[in-house]
Amino acid sequence: MRDSLRTHLERDVLAWWSRHGADDELGGVRTCFTNRGQLRTTEKYTWSQGRWAWTCALIVEEIDAGRLQGDRDLWHRRALRTADFLAEHAFLPDSRTAFLLSARGEPIADAQGELATSVFADLFAVLGLAGALRLTDSAAESSSSREPSRPDTAAASASDPARWLAQAERTLRGAADSLHHRTARSEPYPVSAGFRDLAGPMTLLHVAAELHRATGSALAADVMTEARAVLLGGESAFLGPETWWEHRPDDPADHDTLLARHVTPGHLLELLWMLVHVGDLHPQLAVPDGTLTVLALRALETGWDQAEGGLLRYVDRDTGAAPDGRELGTPYESLVHRTWDTKLWWVHAETLYATALLARRTGSPEIARWAEQVREYTMATFPDPGGQEWIQIRSRDGSPLDEVVALPVKDPMHIARSLLLLNALEAGGEP
Repeated sequence: MRDSLRTHLERDVLAWWSRHGADDELGGVRTCFTNRGQLRTTEKYTWSQGRWAWTCALIVEEIDAGRLQGDRDLWHRRALRTADFLAEHAFLPDSRTAFLLSARGEPIADAQGELATSVFADLFAVLGLAGALRLTDSAAESSSSREPSRPDTAAASASDPARWLAQAERTLRGAADSLHHRTARSEPYPVSAGFRDLAGPMTLLHVAAELHRATGSALAADVMTEARAVLLGGESAFLGPETWWEHRPDDPADHDTLLARHVTPGHLLELLWMLVHVGDLHPQLAVPDGTLTVLALRALETGWDQAEGGLLRYVDRDTGAAPDGRELGTPYESLVHRTWDTKLWWVHAETLYATALLARRTGSPEIARWAEQVREYTMATFPDPGGQEWIQIRSRDGSPLDEVVALPVKDPMHIARSLLLLNALEAGGEP
């Protein structure tokens, strides 16, 4: 089974992005493809550029570990070139990032003339720099055993790891502060006044952990610990003994709202594997196996579509059906209503890895059974039958859905990341 997974990863997923997405001339990645893989524009979302740089770095590490075949120098150049692209063009004087760039990196304002509209773009840019920073050490260590190609040398000479780290720390700290003070903008998922969202501290935890892993940054370690406390520490935390909040209201009177009642099972499952990784790096932050098991089973049982199979995007926390509750008239509620029953690439890719990892770590036979069920559904539904990566957006019955559900992009990270981590797990490697 692992051989077929690795073949799919190498020949269908990574090969597609090499042929169609990678911008090896200007740096970064083209992602403005339709669900069917048609390129609509060469504009570049900073969100995707950061994800691409980090993913390219992971590919390099998996090739170096012997768990993947590919052109190591090519992916190494891509990681560093994308980090350079971000460092040169995405970061603004206040350390936030421009949400959208032209193909060459010119910042593009939104309809209101704003450039910095998402803390997630800021954090994913930091994630990209963290990935590239990991390679600056591995490149130096491997230089004694192999002669780097000329393009690889050129890419390394243009890079500035010290600058990357300083920028990453400034932007990470700024993002953490803005989330804490609730001043962060969060397109395309705006958070309503009186609510806090899971996505903020979840992304903060993962990005800070990756920057700390790459550099040993004390600032990143502090941010990671702070984010973990928000997620799990005390009565106002997002994760409880048996349930979780996607949007947590400040006022208990708002518990009856759709914002409070809806949950995103795929988000929780993605967060759980991130918490496992954090616990591996810092045992004092590890989450007990029993808590991981209960929360994972809660997400799977609540989110699984009994009629058609697969995980629904949004569900009601109590019924597992269409989200219900008092409405406040927000754009986010419209998104929930419109897309709750879609079957999405990122949900299933993240669940694919999360269930496999949690089954192994917790020893839960229930999660192991879910892991087999998720894998069977995901691999039968999402891969493009022509070998062209995945058709990422699906309707409830699994048929392709040509609709934008968040950004108008084909995502370059979730599928590759999950398959890379799953391949490493099945090969006996540590994530």
